[in-house]
Amino acid sequence: MQEILIAEKSSKKNNEWGTFKDSLKAPVHRWFTYPAGFSYKAVEHSILDANLKKGTDTIFDPFMGSGTTNIASKCLGFNSVGIEAHPFVFSITKSKMNWNIKEKNVLESIEEINKSISKTKRPKNLKSFLKKQFPELILKCFLQQTLFELLIIRNSIAKLKQAQGVKDFLNVALICVLRDVSTAATGWPYIAPKKVKITSMSKKGADTYFNRVLRMHKDLQIIKKSCSNEKTKHKIILGDSRNSKQIKTSSIDHIFTSPPYLNNFDYADRTRLEMYFMGFAKNWGDISKKIRTQLITSATTQISRTDTKYKFHKDFINDCPQAYEFLSNAVVELGAMRLKKGGKKSYDLMTVGYFNDLYATLKENFRVLKPNTIARYILGDSAPYGIHIPTDILIGQIGKCVGFKEFEIEILRLRGGKWAHNPQRHSVSLRESIVTLYK
Repeated sequence: MQEILIAEKSSKKNNEWGTFKDSLKAPVHRWFTYPAGFSYKAVEHSILDANLKKGTDTIFDPFMGSGTTNIASKCLGFNSVGIEAHPFVFSITKSKMNWNIKEKNVLESIEEINKSISKTKRPKNLKSFLKKQFPELILKCFLQQTLFELLIIRNSIAKLKQAQGVKDFLNVALICVLRDVSTAATGWPYIAPKKVKITSMSKKGADTYFNRVLRMHKDLQIIKKSCSNEKTKHKIILGDSRNSKQIKTSSIDHIFTSPPYLNNFDYADRTRLEMYFMGFAKNWGDISKKIRTQLITSATTQISRTDTKYKFHKDFINDCPQAYEFLSNAVVELGAMRLKKGGKKSYDLMTVGYFNDLYATLKENFRVLKPNTIARYILGDSAPYGIHIPTDILIGQIGKCVGFKEFEIEILRLRGGKWAHNPQRHSVSLRESIVTLYK
């Protein structure tokens, strides 16, 4: 592949921009720690660096996720647009963008929910009762009494005579508390029911929930006081970044986003605990039908080898011959390596689907941006089966193919060092970068 000049500007200030660490400490951002999130400080830096106009200019995130870009834009006094294909995550972000929840309504709701908990009798055979309510995974992740309390809370919220925005807020608090009170090892992104951890919070589902609600409402008070008073507009779309037809051509002033990485991370599966509990999905099939089929390709769990769609798109081949040549050779190598590996993972087809999807997304990003503006992408490269895919360089090249004038790459941090002595892993040095495309 052609040598590309890459700026190594990483420092202690920005080497964590590709992680969620900063956002874990920030009001509202910290409500839901969506896996593979990025720092709100990166968004703020990008917006301020672009010399945009408060109150009038619009920031767009085509992979909105838990709303980091949109919340930061709102806080700084800029309009925003976001697209998210994961319907469950979309609903959480919708609530995070609503800062008009009144304390009176929150306190009234807590009182009503508390009354329901005290009035609801525990079934004689609680285990059998809960088994009828939840999939097996949920039963393994909570103490029975705690799960019973959480169920009462979930059902009580649905019955409240409150505005939908208040109910959404209360539901997000319930979603966010699930991993706090679980007895399973539930650190992102995995759930391990066999690794039991009983804590004081595990035994106090209702108390932990009410504390969470109050902390979240306090976050709203903090963020409203600390953020800009500019009147701004915010549009979040449940949709597909590959086809953003709801956004007008040349209507966006700045793009900041972090696409899924080509690292076999199943975004549909990472919220399984929450979706099962809330009744959004009941099994693997539900998750595939409702979510996996809607997301861009980034995991082998999305791949069927009998599906003929996993071929490079003709437009991609014609528009991006250099990127296609490199990727087609890599795909051949991955296909050969797959047959030598025990798991026989379809990294070859995953790579095809991933770059087809990013090509389509970049074309749409170019369309919606105004002239003389920029788009920034936080992303990491990958090395499936040890075959290096320099995603940052490829995104830059594809960006130029779809019309962007130039691109720039800034390395944030090096990755993958913890696998250096693991014979089951590759030894390729990886990095996380910001790619800037200039229109």
